[in-house]
Amino acid sequence: MSWVLDNLDLIWGLSLDHLRQSLIAIVLGFVISVPIGWAAFRYTAVRGPTLATVGLLYTIPSLGLFAVLAAVFGIPLLSEANLVVALTIYAVAIMTRSVTDGLASVDPVTREAAVAVGFGAWRRFWTVDFPLAGPVLLAGLRVTASSTISLATVGILIGVQNLGYLFTNGSQRRIIPEVLAGVVAVVVIAVVIDLLLVVAGRLLMPWNRRRPTRAERALQAVTA
Repeated sequence: MSWVLDNLDLIWGLSLDHLRQSLIAIVLGFVISVPIGWAAFRYTAVRGPTLATVGLLYTIPSLGLFAVLAAVFGIPLLSEANLVVALTIYAVAIMTRSVTDGLASVDPVTREAAVAVGFGAWRRFWTVDFPLAGPVLLAGLRVTASSTISLATVGILIGVQNLGYLFTNGSQRRIIPEVLAGVVAVVVIAVVIDLLLVVAGRLLMPWNRRRPTRAERALQAVTA
């Protein structure tokens, strides 16, 4: 505990770096996965191959991916940009299927009704399909966020400063409180982001709030 109290500034600074790196990758991953997921939903002939290919991206070892990005795209190997790009790829690998599944969950009758009243494809997507797919998208985004925040710690292996520093430095110096501080900080960030996503989902999708059960409706009728 004394180590933690003596190094609060270090933990706070690394936490902010970790959060920034993770949030950039989460946002980019979500933005990129939407058109890919939509294409996989829209064109059934390529749905299977697209989702399989994107899903395989998650199986690439992180150190190998860092090297590939540096060699193919010229991104400096030991850079924060390399970490963010790699985390974005992993986020796309997770999020794309959620986008496709979310769009597939929209009731076809609702979609046909939107077409019947004159909604074009673009307007229908943003005002009907995308909002109604929201619950599935949110579930996928929550998984993506937690995974990205956890994976970001590997950045220390290529010299990127974040909470992974506490793991490696604490292990090398055999300072267990330092390692535990890193673990707790990562978990806290993941939990906070998850709670913020849940709150945002409730505010943006009020129609998705839990409906009362039949028993609850009956009880409300009796008490009324």
